[in-house]
Amino acid sequence: MAFRLNRRKFLAGTAAAAGAAAFPMPAVAQAAPMKIGLMTVKTGPLAAGGLHFERGIIPYLKEKNSTLAGRKIELIIADTGGNPAGAKNKAVELVERDKVDLVLGPFAAFELLATVDYFAQNKKPTIAFAGAEDVTQRKTNPYLVRSSYTSAQTLYPLADYALKEMKLKRAVTLADDFAFGYEQIGGFQRVFEDGGGRVVNKLWSPLSTPDYTPYVAQIKDCDVVCFGLAGSNPLKFVKQARELGMKLPLIGGSTVADDAIVGQFGEEAVGLINAIPYSLDLDTPANKRFIAAMKKEFGAEIPIGFYAAASYVNGQIVEAALQKTGGKSDNPDALMKAVRSVALTETPRGPISFDEHGNAVFNTYIRRVERAGGKTVNKLIKTYPKVTQFWNMDPKKFLEQPVYSRDYPPLKT
Repeated sequence: MAFRLNRRKFLAGTAAAAGAAAFPMPAVAQAAPMKIGLMTVKTGPLAAGGLHFERGIIPYLKEKNSTLAGRKIELIIADTGGNPAGAKNKAVELVERDKVDLVLGPFAAFELLATVDYFAQNKKPTIAFAGAEDVTQRKTNPYLVRSSYTSAQTLYPLADYALKEMKLKRAVTLADDFAFGYEQIGGFQRVFEDGGGRVVNKLWSPLSTPDYTPYVAQIKDCDVVCFGLAGSNPLKFVKQARELGMKLPLIGGSTVADDAIVGQFGEEAVGLINAIPYSLDLDTPANKRFIAAMKKEFGAEIPIGFYAAASYVNGQIVEAALQKTGGKSDNPDALMKAVRSVALTETPRGPISFDEHGNAVFNTYIRRVERAGGKTVNKLIKTYPKVTQFWNMDPKKFLEQPVYSRDYPPLKT
């Protein structure tokens, strides 16, 4: 069956194929497909990333004949519209109408915050994507893990790199004016200032900002700009900042120069340092297989970045969990216990496991944007292994502090 991105459901294959031979499943487990709901965004400023997230799992399911650990898989794709109300409506549809066994997503932090309690109340196993910190910290619940990263998780090593490798001391930050932005900057500020640096100003811009000139005008008295913008906003900000004559070094988290968008930059982005849990130039067999599968499915020119890689790895996580449950998904407690115990070494991202709070532990890659062969690309320059959501801080003491917000940590006077 040919796959179409505008189809609501994806169900490929008919038999259990090779997986069933390695992991024989009871007949009851194979009688009906396991329903997985994928919550993504197809409209608005986050739509490009949402589409990449959707695409990532498709090649994995096709590779497996839509059969994981002997269990057929039915994927139901829900477009949230990129807003909390839309996300809540789709959550209700997936649970009450579609009767899904497990949810992947939602995509954005404000969407996760709008749906997490509903999924928990309905004991719906969720492999979350969005970075909303507290769902795997002070408000963790047994029916959720996060396989991507907390908002701040990649900013910790970025701050460490800025201090120790770049020898930078004074930063101005700029981020989207919502939870993901607040939490990114909070994490950066905490490590940067703990290491002897200083954040001298924090700027917040609306998610749909068309013109960054007013923000660039406020960047002064610093030796670096750390920005936490998502969607197409990094492209606009970097271009406008350089056109306005700003020459300061630029550094940012996982969304500022993802491999799926870096090719849209020109010379203005050369030298930009970014931190992310996946890099297209990772020279591993698992990453090469993933890239080949994406190109086979969507064409040689398909943009490939973290969103797709994370979604592909979600398929690996689900398969590993089903191997532990004997292909069964009817017991949400048993299924989530299996998910939380998954530890993979061979993924496109590198090793991945979960901490006791249900958040992913993974390698973080520091890259520098360069021009090569007439294209703008990322070059891997340093790897931070096994980065946790608490960095090198004591989890108990960390959780006694407030969640990162617009005003926490506060600026020092």
